[in-house]
This record gives sequence, C-alpha cells and structure tokens, in this order.
Amino acid sequence: MTLCFSVSRTGFAAVAVLGLLAAPAAVWAQDHSDQHPAMTMKPAMTMKPASASGPQFKAGDLTITAPWSRATPKGAKIGAGYLTIRNNGAAPDKLVGVETDVAGKTEIHEMTMEGGVMQMRALDAITIGPGKSVELAPSGYHLMLMDLKKLLTQGQSFEATLRFEKAGPLKVTFQVGGIGASSAPKN
Repeated sequence: MTLCFSVSRTGFAAVAVLGLLAAPAAVWAQDHSDQHPAMTMKPAMTMKPASASGPQFKAGDLTITAPWSRATPKGAKIGAGYLTIRNNGAAPDKLVGVETDVAGKTEIHEMTMEGGVMQMRALDAITIGPGKSVELAPSGYHLMLMDLKKLLTQGQSFEATLRFEKAGPLKVTFQVGGIGASSAPKN
C-alpha cells in the first residue's frame, strides 16, 4: 500500500516547527485506525560520494556510512533512520527492506515537494546505481520506523538489518542524535 500526505504552504510553517520538536511530524491515517506522524524538509534524493565520517558497514559492493536517527519525545510512536549507501560495483543494487527490534514496522519512504505541496510515499525499493551514492536524509529518502517499542534516546544506538537485492542482508548500528538534529551525531 502506498501512503501519501500533503501540506499546503499555509500549513508548512506550523509543520516545520513540529518537525523540530519531534522526529517527523505531519500526520496521515492508515487503515482508518492508526495514525503515523511523518515530516521533514529538504530535496528528495542526493547523489554524492559517501561521507568519510561516521561508522561504515560493507555488504558486497555496497558501503553504508553513518547510520543515524533522531531522538524521539516521550509518547512518540514514529521515528526515522538516515544513512548513505555507496555502490562501488559495476551493476546497480537495490535497498528492498529493513527490520529493527525498536519498531513494529519499518518502511522505505520518499519525501518530495511538488508545486509547493510536500508529499511522502512508501517505496518498494531504492536503486543505487553503479559508482553512485544515495543519501537517506531528512526530507528526502528515509527509513520510517513505525510503532516504536521504546524511545530513541540521544547518545544511544540501535541495530537494524538492511536488505539489498544483490548484496543481501547487512546488520548496521544507528547512532541516535538529538531531537530535531539535521545530521549524524559527532562521535
């Protein structure tokens, strides 16, 4: 199922303030029963070399750099995960899934701005072209951690398994930064 939401220019400032207070903050309904906040602000995808800072993890031709998340306030049921994936190989690969014990459900999401309207949708996969990097960052591609089982606390970490079409599963450790952080915490 694809989930989408929109925020008008008028509501954008209010949502931006909420985005600073909690990990993602706009709300959409799923199956008319659970509500999941989600929101941040930036272009959808960045293709650039992986950062040399932060922990690195390798699977096949892929290098994953600086997995991180934002701390969540008490009562939050949603968080987000960010990282950079570099494909050092000659063929494309795809991030097709992610699992973690800290969330009941995890999805790959994309946020975009179209005609002044912010939209977010779940994706089946993200393709990482040969010799390219894809950055999962606030307001672009990100991992949506839903139905959190515990608070994400600044200074702590959690494990997740990324699933790639060719490289297979890879266990990584996400470092948790402050609420409203815009980049990975400094070690």
